[in-house]
Amino acid sequence: MVRNRATLADVARLAGLSKAAASMVLNGREGTRLSPEAHQRVFAAAEELGYRPNVAARSLRTQKTSTIAFVSDIVASTRFAGGLIRGAIDAARERDHVLLITETQGDAAFEKQAIDAMLDRQVDGVVYAAMATRRLDVPSGIGSGPAVLLNAVSADDSVACVLPDDERAGRGVTAALLDKGHRDRIALIGRNRLKEGEPEVSLAARARIDGIEATLAAAGAGIFAEAYCSEWLPEHGYRAMGSLLRRPTRPTAVICMNDRLAFGAYQALGEAGLSVPADVSVVSFDDDPIAAWLRPGLTTAALPHEQMGRRAVELLLDGQPRGRTMVPMPLRRRRSIAEPATG
Repeated sequence: MVRNRATLADVARLAGLSKAAASMVLNGREGTRLSPEAHQRVFAAAEELGYRPNVAARSLRTQKTSTIAFVSDIVASTRFAGGLIRGAIDAARERDHVLLITETQGDAAFEKQAIDAMLDRQVDGVVYAAMATRRLDVPSGIGSGPAVLLNAVSADDSVACVLPDDERAGRGVTAALLDKGHRDRIALIGRNRLKEGEPEVSLAARARIDGIEATLAAAGAGIFAEAYCSEWLPEHGYRAMGSLLRRPTRPTAVICMNDRLAFGAYQALGEAGLSVPADVSVVSFDDDPIAAWLRPGLTTAALPHEQMGRRAVELLLDGQPRGRTMVPMPLRRRRSIAEPATG
């Protein structure tokens, strides 16, 4: 037998109060003159009856549903960027909100359907997240209410966004090498014309290189050698490091554009009989879990995914000011940097 759902009137009757008084207690409204004992009766009655408030009805009164839509391309199924969702969930929970998550897999038709479904549920706002830091066209439905882009920017910067500070990270990894005495033989692995020249593909590559070049220039130095890579995967880092080692003079340090490239560079150095950092220092970006498992551990600028997800929800609920919010990428200092080898 299906038990009828308890109503507010049932709670009020059991507590011996009016429906209005019971509602004020359950909704935590200030100004009620009811005694503490009456409050306890209402809560006890609600618990005994298994009363659940009618959220839809309450949202009609308050124009708030305490829900946030989190729409992503492939973030939700990507282990590496799971921190985006974790940070967003934590921030939402602290503000008594629930995150409704959907992933589009880049399917434009499904994306529209998913966003419409979220908006039909009267969410308080939308966080739209991208796996790769890039410029994108904001789906039309999002513009109808509060929205924040996470790890992305709009073409006209009309929507508030949260991004990792890749340029500052480029400065940080380069400064770490300069501080150890590297100067004239710092090489770069991972140049890629598409990533650097097409904002719709990547914003990170150009920003990282700008930071690297600016820091070297300020020290009166420049990039010693560059290796282009069609992708940022271990095999490309392996081949790039091999090409640098075939030069008449090898670098004393290498900056890799991400940790997967660095993993490949480690393998090439090992096969050449060279060690990190005694022969060649290596620094990188992202702080992929592999970075801590490499031997020696890889010094790398960490993508602050959890902090980014948290900041996006905070901006959304606080009124999302226009413009870009940059989140610092902390440098994870491990043992892949040493002073340059002599000779």
